[in-house]
Parts: sequence; C-alpha cells; structure tokens
Amino acid sequence: MPTIDMPLEQLRSYTSSTTEPEDFDAFWDDTLTEARALPLQPVVTPVENLLSVIDSFDVSFTGYGGARIRGWLHVPAHRPRDQQLPAVVQYIGYSGGRGLVQQDTKWAQAGYAHFIMDTRGQGYGGITGDTPDPHPSAGGIAYPGLMTRGLGSKEDYYYRRLYVDAFRAIETVQGLPEVEASSIVLAGISQGGGLALAAAGLAAGRLDGIRAVLADVPFLQDFPRGISLAQRGPYPEIATFLARHRDRPKQTFEVLNYFDGVHLASRSIAPALYSVALLDDVCPPSTIFASFNSYGAGIVSKLAKRPAKSIDVYPFNSHEGGQEHHWVRQLGYLNDTLKANH
Repeated sequence: MPTIDMPLEQLRSYTSSTTEPEDFDAFWDDTLTEARALPLQPVVTPVENLLSVIDSFDVSFTGYGGARIRGWLHVPAHRPRDQQLPAVVQYIGYSGGRGLVQQDTKWAQAGYAHFIMDTRGQGYGGITGDTPDPHPSAGGIAYPGLMTRGLGSKEDYYYRRLYVDAFRAIETVQGLPEVEASSIVLAGISQGGGLALAAAGLAAGRLDGIRAVLADVPFLQDFPRGISLAQRGPYPEIATFLARHRDRPKQTFEVLNYFDGVHLASRSIAPALYSVALLDDVCPPSTIFASFNSYGAGIVSKLAKRPAKSIDVYPFNSHEGGQEHHWVRQLGYLNDTLKANH
C-alpha cells in the first residue's frame, strides 16, 4: 500500500509525542470566558441567490475581540416555516473564504441547515472571503501566510482568534430559529477539519447539542510532526520562518502546543468521522492518525466510554482525499448517527 509516511499498520497505533501545557485548560477557559462576555449580536439578512430550492441569508456575529465574523446560512426553501432543522456548521480550508452565496449549498440540498463560517483574514486563495482580521498582532514578525501571524505569544497567535470564532459560530447557529439546537454537526476539510475538531474540543462541557464531527484530512494536528514532514501547504511556512529565526524554535513550539488539535480532539465527546489520504504531503497521515488516536481520550474518566469514532483511509490519494466519494460517505454517516441519537 503506498504511503509517504509510516506504513498503515504503524499509523493505526501512532500517537503524538507532544505533551499539553499544564495550563492548557486554564488558558482556554480564560480565553472563552473573555470572548463570551461580549454579546453575539447576530444579524441575519435574506440574500437573493437565484436558486429556486435554497433560501440563503447573510449572517454576522461577534467573534474574538469583538470582530464581526461573516457567514452564509442556507436552508431548504420549501420546508414548513416552523420546522427546525439539524445544522451543519462548515469551516473553510486554508486561504479560502465563504465564497459567493451560490457557491456551496450541498448540505442544504441534503435537507440540513447549512452554515458556512467565513475565515478572518483569509479568502485570498481560490475562494473569496469577506471578514478582515483587525487584531494588532496581524502585524509584527511573520512569514507570508497565516501560520506565523502573532506567533510570538499564545495570547496573540492567529489561531487563538480563529478557534474562538469557530466556537462562537456554534453558539450563533444554535440561536437561529431555523435550527434544531440539539442537532449540530461540525464539518470541514483540511484547515476546516482542524477547526471542526478544535471547536468540538472547546465546546465539550460548555455547549450541548453537538452530535457529530466530520474531520476530512484535518490540518492543525501534531504540529511538530507536520512541520517536519509536510512538503507543501501551510506547515512549511513555520519551517521557513524558523530557518530565518534560528533562535526561536523552542518558543515557537511552546506557543503552538496550545493550539495543537491533538490536545483539543482528546476533549471532544461527540461521535467523529475522520478521513486520511496516505499520499498526503500537506497534512501527513501520521498527524491525522495522531489526532484520531487521541480523540476522546481525555474525557474517559468523565464518561462511561470514549465517543464513537471511525476513520476512512484513501491509500492512493493526496490532500484531495476522498472528495465527492467521501461526501456521500458523510451523508450516510450523518443519517445513521443522527437517527441513532434521537
């Protein structure tokens, strides 16, 4: 079986060598307490999408530091007006944004309320975005891209803001009248999958109603391994930064450890479906298995058992993963998972 990483048999038992900081939970408790002190103030505005079967809305809410975060909400057009729907909260891949209003409505086509969170400071890649990152740490020493923005401290690091935005998106969606607050699914590909895992971990014990996590070739897992192996994509931004700043590896990895998806995934209590591609040179397979193997491990003492989880392996694919085939798999998975939990 082809691989650019460990053989699959070793991947299935691989665990990250990272050890979470002693104040990991305190850091995130303080971060979310500060963020939630600001009112969400959601604003929902109907948008003409020229689609006969989907109704769309522009949504904004208060994210980290009071910044206004944008998103699209799509719902089936011909549903009973008082019907509340399970919702899929979708996070976006690195450099992408929420796109045009018609660009992605597939979960609404499947009968869900579909919320796409725009990603602050991104939308400069293949998909446009509408949300700036106004935080002062957007400046300072960094390498082009987002991975090193604010990396001098855990308080200023870019992904602190983005993880909070992802968490507050769940709160926003749960308050929408179209949504069944007890049936929330978190989903995303690459960075989006990493955000789904981060949000699920942060939500555990704070927000009820998350019923499933769909983490497709997730990024932001096992940073040290990803930085050492990845040949393309965002991880090399950090490697290049450290090549220029030879005195900063220790400090850099200490900051990244607060944002490693391996630690956040261990706190999640929702069922999860991962995917991994064995030829992925953007998010190396071992980083994804590190996250998968830690998933739910940190809450065993609080629950009778770890949450159900499974991982689909695409042995001949790179970072594109399973694409449309995996979405069909996700459709079936949600159908079974949501029915089982009702």
